[in-house]
Formats: sequence, C-alpha cells, structure tokens
Amino acid sequence: MVDWEALLEQFMAHLALERNLANNTQFAYRRDLERYFWFLKDCGITNLDAIRPIHLQQYARLLDELGLAASSLARNFSALRLFHRFLVAERLCKNNPTENLQTPRLERKIPEVLQVEEMTRLVEAPDVEQPLGIRDRAILEMMYGAGLRASELLGLQVTDLLHQEGLVRVWGKGARERIVPLGEVAWFWIEQYLARVRPRLSKGLASRNVLFLNRFGRPLSRMGLWKLIQKYVLQAGVNRRVYPHIFRHSFATHLLENGADLRAVQELLGHADIATTQIYTHVSRGYLKQVHRKYHPRA
Repeated sequence: MVDWEALLEQFMAHLALERNLANNTQFAYRRDLERYFWFLKDCGITNLDAIRPIHLQQYARLLDELGLAASSLARNFSALRLFHRFLVAERLCKNNPTENLQTPRLERKIPEVLQVEEMTRLVEAPDVEQPLGIRDRAILEMMYGAGLRASELLGLQVTDLLHQEGLVRVWGKGARERIVPLGEVAWFWIEQYLARVRPRLSKGLASRNVLFLNRFGRPLSRMGLWKLIQKYVLQAGVNRRVYPHIFRHSFATHLLENGADLRAVQELLGHADIATTQIYTHVSRGYLKQVHRKYHPRA
C-alpha cells in the first residue's frame, strides 16, 4: 500500500530543499498532486509501479473536463513530470509513465498595462499628510519604479535597500537574486517612510526586518496589498482593471516604449529566458500602431 500523505511530504521536501522552488509554486504543486492522488486512489492504484501512461491520459482528460486554463493544465503536467522523475530517482518506482505525456501549448497573452498618465495618477493618489499615506506612496513608487512582483515587494527586508548605490536587492522566483536600480522619486518616499513611519509601526520581533508593515506592525500581506491598490485605483479615477502585477507589466512596457534595450529589461525583470521578456515588445508594437493610426495622414 502507498502512504500517499507521507509520499507527498517527501516530495514537497525535495522541491523546497533541492529544487528551491518559490513558495507559491510549491503550494500550487501540492494542490495539483493532492488531486492527482485522489484520482489514483479512485482508480484503485495501491502500487506506484501500477501507474501506466493510460492513467495519465485519463487524468489529462479529467483536467480538461474540469475546464482548467491552458496555463493551469501546463502547471499540472509539470508537477506530474517532476513527481514521477523524483520517484524513479529515489528508486520508489521503476518506470516513468509521463515520458510521452504531451503538454498543451500555451497561448501567450499580451499583458495589460496602464498608460503613463494613469500610472502617475495612481502612484500619487495616497494622502502623504498621513503616515500610512507615506507608506502607501513608497509601496506604489517601488512597485512601479523597480517592476517588482507582489511576492518580491512583500519579501523585501530593510537590509535589501542599498541606499548609497541607489539599488535594491530583490529575491525573485526560485530565490534568484537580482539588483535593481531605483529612481530618485521612489527613493525619496522610501526614505520618508523609513524615517517617519516605519519606526511608529514596528513592534520589535513581530516586525522582524521586513520593510513594509501593516498598521499592526506585522508584515504586509498579499490581501493587504490588494486592498491598498484598489483603494487608490478608485481615488485616482483609473477606470481599468488594476492588480499588483500590472505595475510590473507597465514598468517593462514603458521602458521599451522609451527605447530601452530588451536585454536590459530582461535583467531588470529577472527573467531567465529573454522569450519571456519579448511579450512586452508586442505591447509596444500595439502602442506604435495606435500612434500611427492617430497621427499619420494616410492611416
């Protein structure tokens, strides 16, 4: 008999310690594998070597019937491949039934971005006469100024700020480190926050060394960040769907629209593959088409 819970914990430890995957990816893989194990148990599988390619094909059809997006299907397939490779490597199973498993092709969606004027209104929306307004201005300026993911912003430590050099140390996916420059405006509000607000919010050990704190002195949460952004979207009158990652999309697109080199933007975003960064060139092309239609007499 397979001890599915123990097997899952063993695999998750492998992902954390040896694969060094991001926490969000680990969480998603755990959820995907829990569903896979439910399917295997429902098929009466009690021996890992009894899993055959036909089971994977049936499971793939089940996922498709559930209506998962192509990106979610691809992540599920990635989790299955890693899991079965792990089983073979650890000699828990002789065969890998995922060897010929076909991953669905992903359609690259052109990311949504805010116009410069919309982004300016949004980051300038907080009331900087209030302590939390200063904190919020620093958060918004940093997200846009450095192109940070939500997890990267929330994971920043005070010691990640390299003031003299004007740089920020960022820990991206898979704990990959990158160094990102930050403009003078963003630095001004971060320094205001550090000098005037964070000391009031800090609750000693509860605050640890985390840069951005909530009103109770604890690390700001994802939900807290989401609510903060939605508050200022309304105040700024930005009639668009705005979410944390749109700051990163806008950061990259605005750089490219103003002539930045694609490889430089790749480094700033921390993309391992330049193909990931190239999606933003499509946004820029769309912008150029708008300009052409608007201003060219024969458009």
